[in-house]
Amino acid sequence: MSAEKNYYMTQEGKEKLEQELLTLKTDKRQEVVERIKVARGFGDLSENSEYDAAKDEQAFVESRIAQLEKMIRNAVIIENDSNNPNVVALGKTVTFQELPDGEEETYTIVGSAEADPFEGKISNDSPMAQNLLGKEVGSEVTVNTPGGDMVVKILKVE
Repeated sequence: MSAEKNYYMTQEGKEKLEQELLTLKTDKRQEVVERIKVARGFGDLSENSEYDAAKDEQAFVESRIAQLEKMIRNAVIIENDSNNPNVVALGKTVTFQELPDGEEETYTIVGSAEADPFEGKISNDSPMAQNLLGKEVGSEVTVNTPGGDMVVKILKVE
């Protein structure tokens, strides 16, 4: 049997997943069961689109519950490494500038379970994070992206 994947996340991220899991198990599960009961009352199940939709939603909810349980079970909480304050690491926020004259960008490097680029959180598995991890403030780093290589300078690590 192969080892299960670890899911790197902050304590806050784990708590959000636990809350989502609780909501799915208590509220959402019950809502779907009620929808199935109502849809059964509409008669012939072979031509009942409400019933089919409710069963599909039930499958989605149960799949998401299983996924969340696995992520929480295999969660590895990210601890800030205060020994090297100027080195990019998981859980830290890094500000960099694309060279020669790009704008400054700031991202927090988190585990894939918490990644949300629109909130400034990138996955440690992303090409950007992979190239930045372990580098120090002032370093110029070539980042391999799907759109081609780009060079960035690390300005700040928090």
